[in-house]
Amino acid sequence: MKSFLLAPAIAVAALAMASPADAKGCIKGAVVGGVAGHYAGHHGMLGAAAGCLYGRHHAKEQERQRQQQQAQPSQQEKL
Repeated sequence: MKSFLLAPAIAVAALAMASPADAKGCIKGAVVGGVAGHYAGHHGMLGAAAGCLYGRHHAKEQERQRQQQQAQPSQQEKL
């Protein structure tokens, strides 16, 4: 009985302690990956996790490129 209540208690405690996440790209990637994983052999959860990781990576790359483009004009003005 204790083990039956232990898992939900840990999950609730983890959710209560968690801070808001910056999930740019994760939600969209998880949805696409979950659907693809489901149709590729009923691995929706694995696909969602991989899609989330890829979506987050892609969002970081886009943010980095946007910051570099904003920094370049300011460097040209100094010349």
